[in-house]
Amino acid sequence: MRGMPEHVVRVLSRLEAAGFEAWCVGGAVRDALLGREPGDWDVTTSARPEQVLSLFAPGALPTGLQHGTVTVKTEEGGVEVTTFRRDGAYSDSRRPDHVAFTGSLDEDLARRDFTVNAVALDLRGRLADPFGGRADLERGILRAVGDPERRFGEDALRVLRGLRFAARLGLEVEPGTAGALRRCAPLLARIAPERVREELTGMLCGEGVERVLLDYPDVLGAVLPEILPCVGFDQRSVYHCWDVWTHTAKAAAAAPALPVLRWTLLLHDLGKPGTFTLDGEGRGHFYGHWRRSVELAEGILTRLRFDNRSRQTILTLVERHDCELPLSARSVRRNLARYGEETLRLLLAVKRADNLAQAEAYRDRQTLLRQWEDLLALVLEEGGCFSLRQLAVKGGDLLALGLEGPAVGAALGELLELVMDEQLPNDRGMLLEYVKEKGL
Repeated sequence: MRGMPEHVVRVLSRLEAAGFEAWCVGGAVRDALLGREPGDWDVTTSARPEQVLSLFAPGALPTGLQHGTVTVKTEEGGVEVTTFRRDGAYSDSRRPDHVAFTGSLDEDLARRDFTVNAVALDLRGRLADPFGGRADLERGILRAVGDPERRFGEDALRVLRGLRFAARLGLEVEPGTAGALRRCAPLLARIAPERVREELTGMLCGEGVERVLLDYPDVLGAVLPEILPCVGFDQRSVYHCWDVWTHTAKAAAAAPALPVLRWTLLLHDLGKPGTFTLDGEGRGHFYGHWRRSVELAEGILTRLRFDNRSRQTILTLVERHDCELPLSARSVRRNLARYGEETLRLLLAVKRADNLAQAEAYRDRQTLLRQWEDLLALVLEEGGCFSLRQLAVKGGDLLALGLEGPAVGAALGELLELVMDEQLPNDRGMLLEYVKEKGL
């Protein structure tokens, strides 16, 4: 088990010296048991919030007194210290109507979501584990604490948290908990879109995302109904040996674990069921499916309140995921001009993952993509002009020659095209001379 950070040890020690129980609790303990690098270390204690504030004054902030939480400031960062508590009723399936402080660690652990998170560790390395979280971790099982329907009814977001933990930690959801996930999925309608987005992103970036997507499309469909027509949809194509949803799951898992890539692969083929046609030989086609996919993806990204930059990048990648990329320096330069290096590299990653989820006979496209990446590196190494910003002539230069309004932009665009095609050098004098000669 990974060691407890020194600043957390100091907080626990001070609480214990004052006569209180003090334990690290939750995700950090879980990750330490798994041999992973824990994130934030949270502390739970028998001390009441006012006692914590007094004990650590002036370096304590009342960041959530209604829930018993105080943040203790240290040089290494803040440590959240929360009083043992019992939660009252959850009338809105989001947060307790009230909390009651308690002197029992076991009562505090009993209110938590999953057994793997209902674990606590003290200074001497003693593990409090009343619900068998350690054994569940060793067996690779995700199990709700107590009655799973009650847990999910208290906070419906726990439905998606369960899928996130399953994907991130590679756990299999035990049958009783899995059934409750499905029955309680409609409660997700009560959850703020931003919270849904964050849980889905965490799930998508987990190592076990493929299994979760394949096992729980019905649960995900409660917040992403657009995916449901893809489930089991036979593509009737030589390029595809799996239905649309299985292809989607495998493509998402094949992409690097970056949110923008995983979301792109989740959304890239949503338009296929609505654009499906059969030719005279019984082969399936999806002409223009990217256009419908963009429409559906835009609705989802807007509904989940993605930031503008992420939203636009994902939509661009969905739109272009099936585009042809001729293997030539000219193609590389033009695509650099169109997308920029960052987005172009993301597009190559999308195309690579998409192809890895196709029929094995067509995996030779991986070779072409590697060649394209090599050519991209060569073009970038050689330098060049791929944007108006790099062009040696600016708008002011053309205004000085007498060009006005839209003619300036049109002339700059033409000059950039000529430079990228290596018909003119990126030389200010020669570019201006060309403008004069052509009367642009």
